[in-house]
Amino acid sequence: MQTPIHTTLNFPTAYDAIRNRIAKIDPIAYSKTRNYSDGAVSYLSPYISRGVISTQFVYQELIKRGFDSSAILKFIQELAWRDYWQQIWIAKGDAIDQDLKHRQTPIITNGISKNIVNANTGIHVIDDHIKAFYKSGYLHNHVRMYIASIACNIGQNHWQQPAKWMYYHLLDADWASNALSWQWVAGTNSNKKYYANQENINNFCYSNQTDTFLDVSYDDFQNLAVPSVLLPTEQLTLKTPLPKAKPLTINEQLPTLVYTSYNLDPLWMNDMIANRILLLEPSHFETYPVSQNTINFIMELSKNIKDIQIYVGEFNELTTTYNFNAIYYKEHPLSKHYQGIKIERDWMFSVKGYYPSFFAFWKKCKKEILF
Repeated sequence: MQTPIHTTLNFPTAYDAIRNRIAKIDPIAYSKTRNYSDGAVSYLSPYISRGVISTQFVYQELIKRGFDSSAILKFIQELAWRDYWQQIWIAKGDAIDQDLKHRQTPIITNGISKNIVNANTGIHVIDDHIKAFYKSGYLHNHVRMYIASIACNIGQNHWQQPAKWMYYHLLDADWASNALSWQWVAGTNSNKKYYANQENINNFCYSNQTDTFLDVSYDDFQNLAVPSVLLPTEQLTLKTPLPKAKPLTINEQLPTLVYTSYNLDPLWMNDMIANRILLLEPSHFETYPVSQNTINFIMELSKNIKDIQIYVGEFNELTTTYNFNAIYYKEHPLSKHYQGIKIERDWMFSVKGYYPSFFAFWKKCKKEILF
């Protein structure tokens, strides 16, 4: 019998509530159950993606709680995946928007199967998760992989449009993690494609469906015809509903801290008396559109930052419209055009640069873990 799907997952935005969520993580249970749809996952990804907390911060909080690193190694490894994707984005830049290592093949469309978007694939548990996703802005990581495999490897959609569709609705929308994970599934950033059959889905999602287009052996996937339910496709028009621009009140004698939707850390330089601005650049959101649900989430998270002001416009417009003293901002691939004093993000480990595989990266990281 299928386990009920959470349609109203709660992602609080108050900083104390987020800290409380960190305090309740069970990293040992996570390592045993994380692949199951009701597994002991942390539900911290929206806060890490938005820069409210860092992977380093979460790791250090677990060590403070007395966990032995060897007992929670799987949880640490999963945090490291996020830093790994970011390091690839830093190294490769816009190249991650295209097939990175291998060309995706075969593909029959650069759109997305309509019945994925409409939650009507016929794989009941997947359809139920997609419906819940539109409400909650969250998908279990295993379910994301299932959907990506259905879209790219069964439906033969090129990964770009489906990846943007998923990114659009995710509260934890991190383009590096999202795009590169889709590429990993599609085989453009890995040495083989990822497949999941109905038996696998039934096992990890507690369903018992049979006689679907996925109810085959793994050997059958190589020659599987595209199911008719996935053939109708569409090109989505995704628009970001940005808030209306409002004038700012700037104290020209003070330094200015520029926040973004990827840096909403209320502790960042919080002892400094400064102007604090959340910059929402239309050009960014045109390239990487997000939903109203996500914009609402970003705006609510920004309220943890005292006296934050919202500026809707480009960075160069901001700096030509107002006179600033010193401008500080956090390093990020999407802030390369900023001018000012760049502050590095908090990483779990000192390992930097491009590694062709996660496990080459992880091998270096493990040397810095205290066992």
